[in-house]
Amino acid sequence: MIKTIFSQVKQYKTSAILTPVWTTAEVIMGVLIPYVTASLIDKGINAGDMAGVYKYGGLMLLMAFMSTLFGILAARFAAYSSTGLAANLRDAMYRNIQRFSFSDIDKYSTAGLVTRMTTDVSNIQGAFQMLLRISFRAPLNLVFSLVMCFFINSRLSLIFLVAMVILSTCLTILIGRAAKLFVQIFEKYDNLNGVIQENISGIRVVKAFVREEHELSKFDKAALSLYNLNIRAESLMALNHPIMNLVVYGSIIALSWFGAHYIVGWSLTTGQLTSLFTYIMTVMTSLMMLSMIFVQLTQSAASGKRIADVIDEEPDMYDPEDPIKDVKDGSIDFENVCFAYSKGGDYALEGVNLHINAGETIGVIGGTGSGKSSLVFLISRLYDVSEGCVKVGGVDVRSYEMEALRQQVAVVLQKSTLFSGTILENLRWGREDATDEECIEACRQACADEFIEQMPEGYNTYIEQGGTNVSGGQRQRLCIARALLKRPKVLILDDSTSAVDTATDSHIRKAISSRIEGLTKVIISQRILSIKDADRIIVMDDGKVVAFDTHENLLSSCGIYRDIYDMQTSGGEADFDKHNTEGTK
Repeated sequence: MIKTIFSQVKQYKTSAILTPVWTTAEVIMGVLIPYVTASLIDKGINAGDMAGVYKYGGLMLLMAFMSTLFGILAARFAAYSSTGLAANLRDAMYRNIQRFSFSDIDKYSTAGLVTRMTTDVSNIQGAFQMLLRISFRAPLNLVFSLVMCFFINSRLSLIFLVAMVILSTCLTILIGRAAKLFVQIFEKYDNLNGVIQENISGIRVVKAFVREEHELSKFDKAALSLYNLNIRAESLMALNHPIMNLVVYGSIIALSWFGAHYIVGWSLTTGQLTSLFTYIMTVMTSLMMLSMIFVQLTQSAASGKRIADVIDEEPDMYDPEDPIKDVKDGSIDFENVCFAYSKGGDYALEGVNLHINAGETIGVIGGTGSGKSSLVFLISRLYDVSEGCVKVGGVDVRSYEMEALRQQVAVVLQKSTLFSGTILENLRWGREDATDEECIEACRQACADEFIEQMPEGYNTYIEQGGTNVSGGQRQRLCIARALLKRPKVLILDDSTSAVDTATDSHIRKAISSRIEGLTKVIISQRILSIKDADRIIVMDDGKVVAFDTHENLLSSCGIYRDIYDMQTSGGEADFDKHNTEGTK
């Protein structure tokens, strides 16, 4: 974890190295000032020597100026390197997430990834800056101050050692208890972010069902849980200051008592005692700073591990050593395919054998959980098979370069996703160099041109985040147009016309069939009317292909298909999941 985090310092190494250098110089100047103060009092003020006052006073001003200058330089370089580290960490995580397959993404919640890239990175940034500045400054201050104390009076300096032991013991106990709470706090942040994200993304449903109070209750529960943990952790850490004050004031009283005796005995000067008072505050403050470092590092250790998990995550799908970059045609083959979403899990697909010719239109129908989406995910290698193989253009999809394969296998998923930007910008996700004319033609094929042209800004209309300013059917048509713009050899529509009316659905299918030659189309739908004109139709049930034939042949040979067709065309219950498949096959 530490290696992963620090490897992201990269171009900011010079600043990271210079920070402790300037910090050391700052500390040296700061520690010498009390020693010069003693000379100012003893050799200048008490001796009535104004020349000495000017001499030592001027030296103190110079040292204070230099200490300030060194401190500014240290702070500047610390801020530069820590901010750079944070930027690199976010960039490394984001880049690796882009390499994730669907199965890799399944390991992390969306809220968890957001927390990692925001809260966790901010914790690491603060810890790294503290590490560069305070973790050098505090020990150096502590050591140098102790050296100066022993140089002035070794016996009185024993007070410092006793105070250090007492304070260190108390702080260690507090930090140990608080550290466990901080680990739990980050898990609660994930929960809270999850509640917020779910509510905001589904705010229309929340309002439609008047569930605001229910959502507020969920938020309050998550926020209260986080609040209670923070209170417990901060309550423990709040004891730092009273414990430190107790030890510091006790040390001052002891130093005053014993110091007075030494002054009376002429073995200690007033200036030296004054310096010791300054050094004791420096020593105790350094100990307190060290305790805060340990707390911050404890918090950051949990954040660092979460960040490193994402950066170090090796995608379970990768390009072969000598990948094939050309997809010959849109033929698709499934050979003894079995697939499970997790190792050792139940099969979502089992024993699938299919051959689809290039240019065919294939319909896929089945109940919820029958494996329809799982089937098409394997074609574009969004997941890898558990057993068997899937071929596109006669070649195992695992032999292709993934980018080349996915350019030729366009998938329009069930959830139509648009991004903030103009319609043209969204369309060009399909192909960046597409001309305006090509974008318009793709929209004609997807029957999206009719509503786009009615918009005031036309193709330059701005789409809000998530496509909230267009209807569900309009989003689906834009997503289909975006896929068509890729000029793929295979087009997969995963129930992606469910939000459009039957007439528009028919127009889209006819436009795609008539205007795009040689395109293999795989259409998943719950409506038989949407796929009955397909060349062949796959009927799925419980992860298996129970029939694969034309509409007419299925009506006579497949009881499941015939019963659903009768119900949908007669106006009866048209839900595939309501159908009892037993005894009708």
